[in-house]
Amino acid sequence: MKQRLFSRDFILVVIGQIISLFGNATIRFALPLYLLNQTGSSALYGTVMACAFIPTILLSPIGGIVADRVNKRNIMVILDFFTAAVILGFSFLMGNVNLVVLLTVTMMLLYGIAGAYQPSVQASIPALVDPEHFMEANSIINTISSFANLIGPVLGGMLYSAYGLKMVLMLCMTCFFLSAVMEIFIRIPFVRQSFGGGILKMVKEDFRESFHFIRKEKPQIGRVTLVVCEINLFLSAMIIVAVPYLVTEVLELGTENTANTLYSFSQGALAAGGLTGGILAGVLGKKLSIHKAGSLIALAAAAVFPMGIALALDLFAMGSYLVITGCCFVIMVLSTMFSVQMISFVQAETPGHLIGKVIAVILTIAMCAQPLGNALYGVLFELCQGFEFAVILFAGGISLVIALAAGRRFRELV
Repeated sequence: MKQRLFSRDFILVVIGQIISLFGNATIRFALPLYLLNQTGSSALYGTVMACAFIPTILLSPIGGIVADRVNKRNIMVILDFFTAAVILGFSFLMGNVNLVVLLTVTMMLLYGIAGAYQPSVQASIPALVDPEHFMEANSIINTISSFANLIGPVLGGMLYSAYGLKMVLMLCMTCFFLSAVMEIFIRIPFVRQSFGGGILKMVKEDFRESFHFIRKEKPQIGRVTLVVCEINLFLSAMIIVAVPYLVTEVLELGTENTANTLYSFSQGALAAGGLTGGILAGVLGKKLSIHKAGSLIALAAAAVFPMGIALALDLFAMGSYLVITGCCFVIMVLSTMFSVQMISFVQAETPGHLIGKVIAVILTIAMCAQPLGNALYGVLFELCQGFEFAVILFAGGISLVIALAAGRRFRELV
């Protein structure tokens, strides 16, 4: 039976994602910024962010297995309610326990929940829309994520500067609660898969089946995933650590509140880039040739160099800030178009009973480098104070070499 793109249930998924992702973007902006304001240490910031990614890596494959065996609607509802509870717990404990420990544990829980949550969202798309609409559906979900990342940090930065962290926490907790309530009314087709021998045997078999599919039946997907892992290590991690550190601690942009507000605008530029990239991916659709995807990453890597050059030339603070923000926008446009291409390709090439697990395994492998990269750049920026441009140029150079060398692997996807 043909399913139109904007069915009732897909619309409910979209609305739930709008609310949930807005809360996610806001809380992920506010908590690390609060830590950076309190400590001023890029090394500590990078270490905490590295720890935060570890649960994502561990729980993403579990989330994929669960997404294929449990009603995806129930997973979304439970995890959104749990996220609201985590934020409530942080609110009560803040000021009563060690800030670094509390914030690290909270960030690990939030990122872990997101890691278990996303496979359910991605795996629900093939159940709600026809294959011919996969690119458009993924573009919509990515656009929503980017829009939330655009509005969340800007509004969060304003509330944080004006009223402090407590107000931001209340807003985010409300978002996750409302999202969970909204998702209760979603109907996602679900066929229960039988299994015997207990949970451990099921997990082992599911992992074996997923890895066999990636390594033997679609080995090109595995090779490309390793390329994405390398890009995460040298490019994505640098952006995550560099932007808040440079804007709030290195560039002299005025008072702390002014720097925090400008940082929220930089995060907004990243999100606006993602929004633009998602829209372009949806508009261009099938015109985006998957075998040319490597060119998008190469261009994103090249966009890093103006950031390093601006810092090396020691431009006035606002000039450097504008260059950094503009480059972040371009990088996100290109990387989002690439992400939509890859997810759509995997969904189209993967059997329905494997989609959740395969996507989760791919995301897990790709994210493995993120904690190492966050910690690496935190230390590098700490060691290279006054020469931050060298760290950025290093990241751009390595990323460009990786992207150019990987062009052949992307061409194999045709």
